[in-house]
Amino acid sequence: MHLEKLHLSNFRNYENVTFEFSEEVNCIVGDNGSGKTNLLDAIYFLALTKSSIQSQDVLSIRHEEDFMMIEGLFVHLKRELITCSMQRGQRKSILHDKKVYERVNDHIGKYPVVLIAPDDTDLIRDSGETRRRLFDGMIAQINAEYLTDYQLYNRILDQRNGLLKQFAEQNYFDGPLLDVYSGQLLEKAVKINRSRSEFLEGFLPLFKKHYAYLSEDREEVEISYESEVSGENFPVVFRNTQATDIAAQRTTKGVHKDDYGFQLSGYPVKKFGSQGQKKSFIMAIRLAQFEILEQIKGVKPLLLLDDIFDKLDENRIAKLLQNIDDSSFGQVFITDARPERTRKLLENIKREVVYFVPQGK
Repeated sequence: MHLEKLHLSNFRNYENVTFEFSEEVNCIVGDNGSGKTNLLDAIYFLALTKSSIQSQDVLSIRHEEDFMMIEGLFVHLKRELITCSMQRGQRKSILHDKKVYERVNDHIGKYPVVLIAPDDTDLIRDSGETRRRLFDGMIAQINAEYLTDYQLYNRILDQRNGLLKQFAEQNYFDGPLLDVYSGQLLEKAVKINRSRSEFLEGFLPLFKKHYAYLSEDREEVEISYESEVSGENFPVVFRNTQATDIAAQRTTKGVHKDDYGFQLSGYPVKKFGSQGQKKSFIMAIRLAQFEILEQIKGVKPLLLLDDIFDKLDENRIAKLLQNIDDSSFGQVFITDARPERTRKLLENIKREVVYFVPQGK
């Protein structure tokens, strides 16, 4: 699978431009602000129907324009045209060969993608929400049912939280109505918890293998799934916190409170890992993500490497380039603000390497 052609209209800093890519290695080089990261984000958006940068879709529309469109021609057994468009004030539209998807979720995972970005180490520093988003994104590309369950859970959670606030504002309580939302939330929480646990069970061996490769077996690593929902008596615990939820005006327990523990030789990576160890930890997560997607989807995901040469040391760059050269990866996109550095690093790569200057406005 690869992306053969990409057309952008009013996406971020691109007015109207078309790119034709190599199915092997594509280097997007140019000054900062020229649109290198935005180009990768367009590919990510086309594959996953959302930006890797902006939390709101409307922020991807070019300034002072009313609409944006991303159109890509994927080659996967046959050529397939994917179009993502959006008008200000309206919902985005996703089309496959000019036919609107009945459910957008049916598109997620059809064209798997892995992005390695400069701020990935935030996964270690930030809150549990960032790590949940990481793993939820991985599972969603593999399991369409999980994505549906996750979206329903959040919808019910918002409704339950809204009801709890309403109780406080209007000084009343409706126990039977709250029980309806609580029951629905519990049902989805148990399913999501099971899916997250099962995913991590298959993911961990791959992660540990890649970390051992990057670190040359210097230390042991672990990722633990931390969830109160895992306990057999969680339904009872959840019901018993009703008074706490009413006082707090929000749902205080559930899978929206889950976290993933990152450990290095038994200690938290966040506190005790060196910068190099943290980079290896995150790189191993991304490489494992690539491998598990390939195993389950049966195709190599698109690999997007955004400005990584500034963030990795020579040893890690060498190992990554080795994987690129031996075709462990399929189609690769690399951005760099220093073209001469990219050319130097890739000069001995046997695969086809094509260079682009984005020239966004």
